[in-house]
Amino acid sequence: MQAFGNTNNLTPYLDKISNQSVFFTNLYATGTRTIRGMEALTLSVPPTPGNSIVRRPNNSNLYSIASVFKQKNYALNFIYGGDGYFDNMNTFFGGQGFTIIDRNRGNPLSDDIKTKRINIEDNEVTFENAWGICDENLFKKTIAVADINNKNHKPFFDFIMTTSNHKPYSFPINTIPFSQGKRESVVRYTDYAIQKFIEEAKTKPWFKNTFFVIIADHCASSAGKWELNIDKHHIPALIYNSNIMPSKVSKLASQIDIMPTLFGYLNWSYTTSLYGKDICLLSPNEERALIGNYRTLGMLRNNSFTEINDRKQCNQYLWNPTTNQRIVEKKINVKNKNLTIAYYQTASERFKNGTMKE
Repeated sequence: MQAFGNTNNLTPYLDKISNQSVFFTNLYATGTRTIRGMEALTLSVPPTPGNSIVRRPNNSNLYSIASVFKQKNYALNFIYGGDGYFDNMNTFFGGQGFTIIDRNRGNPLSDDIKTKRINIEDNEVTFENAWGICDENLFKKTIAVADINNKNHKPFFDFIMTTSNHKPYSFPINTIPFSQGKRESVVRYTDYAIQKFIEEAKTKPWFKNTFFVIIADHCASSAGKWELNIDKHHIPALIYNSNIMPSKVSKLASQIDIMPTLFGYLNWSYTTSLYGKDICLLSPNEERALIGNYRTLGMLRNNSFTEINDRKQCNQYLWNPTTNQRIVEKKINVKNKNLTIAYYQTASERFKNGTMKE
């Protein structure tokens, strides 16, 4: 996006609507894989050590954003252009009460998951690759599902995951004047598809009451087993609605805070055990970003970064976001160390002992 220094005009539509949205410019992904982003957005928890909760057994009926939406009598849909059997996504979302809408290739849901499943049929697809259908087809299905819910007078929340921005970086011809097979091209294609999606949504009676949350799951080239590269977790996010007051939010936060922030804009009152907070209400001493990878977990607070790993080591750095330089702090800030441990250890123990359940 232009706001982060890109000059190749890859996201002209997102650049445009970011100025009409609540635009988060200091937000960080919790992890390095899609299922970590899903975990953070849906469960609003720090990345627990080891595997993502999305892939773990006994992960149904957890307290999540679905719990809040169900309190408000919302229809819940997980819409994915591939086969959600991959990475256990269907079992996870089905276990939280979502209807699964995907390219069903015959892979069943877990026996203990009782949920609806809707196939994306061949006649609804004009282009697909190994990852799934193109973003245009995915958004067209989303529009159709929204129309049905609106006709039934049912408010809805759709968790939509696009797939075009993956190798082999292919997309329908005659859409954008970019070459096939390049990451930059599929970024431009996804921007094009989002534009078609929102512009069509504007013609619908449900548009004026709908918030669109657009967020990355993780960065490219962010994976690492030991060291955490803070700059490789910096992601964009925006909340778009025709009636929203545009603003740029530079407060430090991470993916776990996005949905509680949306609930704030909806002016909802609800009981919560989510770790995330309304970013717009954070005081300076509450701002923090929680990030992790396979072996290391960290917390960024102001410019101080605390890093703990599975070798029982704790390192602290002063991080300069402009130069991406890290200077080792000579003395450990015990308060930041304990807070970092508390975030991750309580999240891990709550899942293990079952108190994360609804």
